[in-house]
Amino acid sequence: MPEEAEELYDSAQDAYKAGGSLKALALCEKALNIDPDNPKYRSFHGVCIAYERGAVKEAISLCRKTLKEEPQKTYNHLNLGRVYLRCGLRLKATEIFREGLKIEKNPEIIAELQTLGLRKKPVIPSLPRDHFLNKYLGLILSRLGLR
Repeated sequence: MPEEAEELYDSAQDAYKAGGSLKALALCEKALNIDPDNPKYRSFHGVCIAYERGAVKEAISLCRKTLKEEPQKTYNHLNLGRVYLRCGLRLKATEIFREGLKIEKNPEIIAELQTLGLRKKPVIPSLPRDHFLNKYLGLILSRLGLR
């Protein structure tokens, strides 16, 4: 029985990576029906419901709970980060991804961070990043193609 659930979970992962979050949700729910106490399945289910049903509060709650249960498993960081991205919370997602990388170098987390992109250094390093001079000089220089 657990082998069948693991196969369904693997298929759900493959479907998600191929852009089929609806299929991933269905497969993940089947895996959860077989093994409802598996934190890995519950965490990934959070990602699926955030993307397919838009139930982001439920997804965040689910992913946070599994992260508390298994803080050393980087897939929990990956899934919570993906849910935060779905909500538009890039900063929180980045923090969670980086926490996961401190535990283990997970290639999927690295890929997510790369898609987020890295910020350029401030134009005037002695001023804070959010200072109006840094903000507007950066915008102007970028539009002129000088940055």
